[in-house]
Amino acid sequence: MATDCTDQPQDSDRLTRFLLDRAGVRGVRVHLSDSWAQVRERGHYPPTVTEILGEATAAAALFTGHVKVDGRLSVQLRGPGRLRTLFAECTAAGTVRGIARLAGDDPSPVPRDLRELGADAMLAITIENRGLSGREPVRYQGIVALEADSLATAFEQYFRQSEQLPTRLLLAADGSQAAGLMLQKLPGDEGDDDGWNRAGMLFDTLRPDELLQWPAETLLARLFPEEGVRLLGDRPLRFACSCSRERVAAMLESLGPDEARAAVIDGSADIHCEFCGQAYSFSPGEVEALFSRPGPDTPAPGGLQ
Repeated sequence: MATDCTDQPQDSDRLTRFLLDRAGVRGVRVHLSDSWAQVRERGHYPPTVTEILGEATAAAALFTGHVKVDGRLSVQLRGPGRLRTLFAECTAAGTVRGIARLAGDDPSPVPRDLRELGADAMLAITIENRGLSGREPVRYQGIVALEADSLATAFEQYFRQSEQLPTRLLLAADGSQAAGLMLQKLPGDEGDDDGWNRAGMLFDTLRPDELLQWPAETLLARLFPEEGVRLLGDRPLRFACSCSRERVAAMLESLGPDEARAAVIDGSADIHCEFCGQAYSFSPGEVEALFSRPGPDTPAPGGLQ
């Protein structure tokens, strides 16, 4: 497919849902630029990790356009090698964040092939929705088998197995942009008999650089010119973190009095959010006050999130 695109789409930091009416296919396209830049600048990663984190961030946003999420959806990768943890999240409000952690004492390169991350490596999709009437959040987690070389192929296999619906996924990321395109066959007899096969053949002509550079309308019109593309709406995406002083206080309280007091160094307990870099400082008196107030209505989180 020939390309004459600009460096950055005009509809960056946006999620777009669409239908291919003739083919009986639904889809989601995501493009991140400013939001991805803010995720990336908070960590200095090797190029391979940058690409995987960008793809995971685009995927987390894509999936919120596919499933009902009124809380947050996250993608998490854990491994025993140099790449210990990779986490990307998108909320129902359209905020994204992400982070990767590397083993500091391991000089080995991070493999691009997911199958080489180690025997105990795991990939998960987690959805956390608000509970009804003030109840605990409802949490669902699906484990994705690492039997594919890329995130896109691993997620394709996951959706085919978990939902029994054919799915295609393309993810791409570089130092300035991240993007994703997802197709899924509509359940039932929507579309003509050859619609899914035809959409898949057209999908295969799309290159990662085109996915990164073309605006949604241009991309869909050029990729599916005869399939009756119908846009279903879009929403903006932006970087934001869910940390707060209240959540940090709850985390300190969950440590218990002894560990919380031990966190006071040089006159204060100073905690930095790993996602956004925000600093929170608690004086010794404020730490003591955490254990003299009434207990919280809900269990405190086990870590700063």
